Amino acid sequence: MISANNITLRIGKKALFEDVNIKFTEGNCYGLIGANGAGKSTFLKILSGQLEPSQGDIFITPGQRLSFLQQDHFKYDEYPVLDTVIMGNARLYEVMKEKDAIYMKEDFSDEDGIRAAELEAEFAEMDGWEAESDAATLLNGLGIETELHTSLVKDLGGNEKVKVLLAQALFGNPDILLLDEPTNHLDLDAIAWLEEFLINFDNTVIVVSHDRYFLNKVCTHIADIDYGKIQLYAGNYDFWYESSQLMIKQMKEANKKKEEKIKELQEFIQRFSANASKSKQATSRKRALEKIELDEIRPSSRKYPYIDFRPNREIGNEVLTVEGLSKTIDGVKVLDNISFVVGREDKIAFVGSDELAKTTLFQILAGEMEPDEGTYKWGVTTSQAYFAKDNTQIFDSDLTITDWLTQFSPIKDVTYVRGFLGRMLFAGDDGVKKLRVLSGGEKVRCQLSMMMIQGANVLIFDEPTNHLDMESITALNNGLIKFPGVILFSCHDHQFVQTTANRIMEITPDGLIDKMTTYDEYLAADVMARKRQINTVTSDEDAL
Repeated sequence: MISANNITLRIGKKALFEDVNIKFTEGNCYGLIGANGAGKSTFLKILSGQLEPSQGDIFITPGQRLSFLQQDHFKYDEYPVLDTVIMGNARLYEVMKEKDAIYMKEDFSDEDGIRAAELEAEFAEMDGWEAESDAATLLNGLGIETELHTSLVKDLGGNEKVKVLLAQALFGNPDILLLDEPTNHLDLDAIAWLEEFLINFDNTVIVVSHDRYFLNKVCTHIADIDYGKIQLYAGNYDFWYESSQLMIKQMKEANKKKEEKIKELQEFIQRFSANASKSKQATSRKRALEKIELDEIRPSSRKYPYIDFRPNREIGNEVLTVEGLSKTIDGVKVLDNISFVVGREDKIAFVGSDELAKTTLFQILAGEMEPDEGTYKWGVTTSQAYFAKDNTQIFDSDLTITDWLTQFSPIKDVTYVRGFLGRMLFAGDDGVKKLRVLSGGEKVRCQLSMMMIQGANVLIFDEPTNHLDMESITALNNGLIKFPGVILFSCHDHQFVQTTANRIMEITPDGLIDKMTTYDEYLAADVMARKRQINTVTSDEDAL
């Protein structure tokens, strides 16, 4: 168990948390939610001991081990992958290294022998002999191939490093597990594996995530941060949303009844306070009026942007034809003879573990990269707007947000442009902010503003939900559901893909899988295919 007792954190004059009291118990998974800037990651740092609160304390049941997902992706660059995972249990790793150092000694003394025996006993008690196989199982589950387990972490790609750090946090069955955005940079297969791991995990989990489907799958409780307080709800994310909305509705209805009663009492008092025969009744109603208190309904700190993509012209029947596209990057063939045709009602989700293949395809279709072989042709009625996953170059500029967005606007009017920025929560002086100082979430909202103002009828998105809070993801999701044009996109948010796409494409080493189906149906068919494959192999082995 881990609990926060009277936790307050002040940053300057602002109190991010004020007298927070909350208890997280064994066997439950808590989703920690709140608007951007509410303090979710900060609260996890307080729980893990990485940050000291201004007042209050954290209590952990004596003898319990706490593990958290490291955010520094370069911290373990000089260590082998397998060692990095085992470091998740710091004491076990210390015992392993001390034991190995003793056995490496040329002048092995009696004292060394006694110490080695003590370490061996502790090592066995912590299931040390299973450490390497347990670490390998976690890595394989997350999609890190066995041949990479002995590599140095620095030799891995960015997404692979994230998986190694996640395996480190999960290693050794920690009593308390803190995960800050564990699904970021994971492919959908790895997310599905993590969901099953956490569903079957028996200890305490506290997780921050913007993935609604993930929270619904794994959470038994939701801890909602709003205005420096944390309110605990039993149930998953959808249950929290329904409960919180119902609570607000009930409070508003109760206040409405109270306001009607107040008005009725005030009218009686005003009418009969000067009437001697009614004076006692008027006095009684004054006392009753004084006792009525309206419930304080504070507006939430959550803010939803208004996302609405309106194409300037209707799309024709000929949208996009791709024939034999191939591309090699750094000696690796990323795209190999890819062909497909896009129809006017298609909303296509590109899924699968090969991030570079998807990004490369989008860059080619957006005209930012040339293929080595093959062709693609857009229909004459189409216009395209492209959301790049890597926006580093876009925002490496001293232009203000307003000046930058004006470049893409068909109407060069500041008021018109600021209207689009306002929809995306850039109010007042935000319009004169320079591009290079924007946060990750602000950059994404700028890109979405650009796509809205262009009025394209084909939208291409490469991981648009990265860096967005739950409210912005929900708004974008709803905006795409009602968009009348064509969408080509990749996204790691299961609910986003399921509710947006009507066609699924996966670029595999064996070619392109193309199914006119929803994402859930695609996954179900994939599971059935794997089961049939396993059964076929088993039958063949039995026959032998």
